[in-house]
Amino acid sequence: MFLIAGPCAIESRDMIMTTAAHLKAVTEKLNLRLYFKSSFDKANRTSDSPRGIGMDEGLRILQEVKTQFDLPILTDVHECWQCQPVAEVADVLQIPAFLSRQTDLIQSAARTGRIVNIKKGQFMAPCDLQGAIDKINNLKSQINNQQSPLTTQPIWLTERGSSFGYGRLVVDMTGLVEMKRFGYPVIFDATHSVQLPSNGTGITGGNRELVPYLMRAALAVGVDGIFLEVHPNPDKAISDAANQLRLDDIESILTQAKQYDFIASQS
Repeated sequence: MFLIAGPCAIESRDMIMTTAAHLKAVTEKLNLRLYFKSSFDKANRTSDSPRGIGMDEGLRILQEVKTQFDLPILTDVHECWQCQPVAEVADVLQIPAFLSRQTDLIQSAARTGRIVNIKKGQFMAPCDLQGAIDKINNLKSQINNQQSPLTTQPIWLTERGSSFGYGRLVVDMTGLVEMKRFGYPVIFDATHSVQLPSNGTGITGGNRELVPYLMRAALAVGVDGIFLEVHPNPDKAISDAANQLRLDDIESILTQAKQYDFIASQS
């Protein structure tokens, strides 16, 4: 099992460095591979809410995390032109769920040679990810046929819940099994899966107390990675305040995760 973790949005340098230091210490103690995640822009918003610190300053802070803590970086891209400058810092480019059918964005991310993490849209069935995978593999074939090989970094696939009527997400654990059949690492995003989107207040709600239950279920299925958004004071976060985990709770939650991952690996 590997871990993707960090605050939903980059709010300040001090908050990011505090969170990264704590996550680094905990994951080293538990012998977990960590990819530090935070977003410089939250472009997909329910309302006109704060979006983050911006790309230039955000990438500078993420580079500082990478250098100071020797951590690989994962962050979102929303537009094609962002992919190349983001790839100069990030080891993994993440395609947001709402953009998981955007051909040009997916292929622009793949052209960088970085790992591409595709978050399955809330509106997509697991089998629909075949289209996104094909967009990358067809691009690789075209480039390789031109004697200019594209780096064969893996594709990652992330489950983050499916829309169930209005204002609720559900997770189909059998969908994780279907996603694993593609042959790429499958990640379960436990914090976004407990969102209560568009709940009428203009702010996405959620229930962080349910995160460990869904995380344990996904690990029992046999996912390769877990995605957790954490924050020193999540109730004050500018994004996903209701479903981000408290930084002080992360060690106990990850200790549970390792236990379930070990049990799953023995079956």
